[in-house]
Amino acid sequence: MINHIQKNITALSVDCIVNAANERLVSGGGVCGAIHAAAGPELAEECHRIGHCGVGEARITGSYNITNVRHIIHTVGPVWKDGHQGERDYLANCYKKTLLLASHHHIGTIAFPNISTGIFGFPKEVAARIAVDTVQTYQRSNRKLNRVIFCCFDKENTTIYGKLLG
Repeated sequence: MINHIQKNITALSVDCIVNAANERLVSGGGVCGAIHAAAGPELAEECHRIGHCGVGEARITGSYNITNVRHIIHTVGPVWKDGHQGERDYLANCYKKTLLLASHHHIGTIAFPNISTGIFGFPKEVAARIAVDTVQTYQRSNRKLNRVIFCCFDKENTTIYGKLLG
């Protein structure tokens, strides 16, 4: 099952939420800042021990003070430059690597934010199409998750995902 919602991702009750992280895995703005604030300082400590996550890669941590979630998967989306620097492939990799990591850790329900569409400037419609296509392809595999939620942070993304998901 794949659906979308407009809500604070830290308020969802799912096995795992996804953090639109930066390469150093430190607290930032937007979704990343909200997740770090809700999880507490232990998340920052674990991220510091991990140290780095490349663009298009994913790392998993505990959820700490976000008690309605078991895990946080951190993935680093690409900064949109001009669309000719591999941005689409990097974004698709964020979803692929996150889904594989989720399956490996027996995660049944996961919530994704709108990766790279905030300060990283990825066009929202292009990003949403990549996200939905990648997740739908994954869900047709043998490793599919029980539920995937696209947790939208604004009305524009909510409308785009509503059109894509029907």
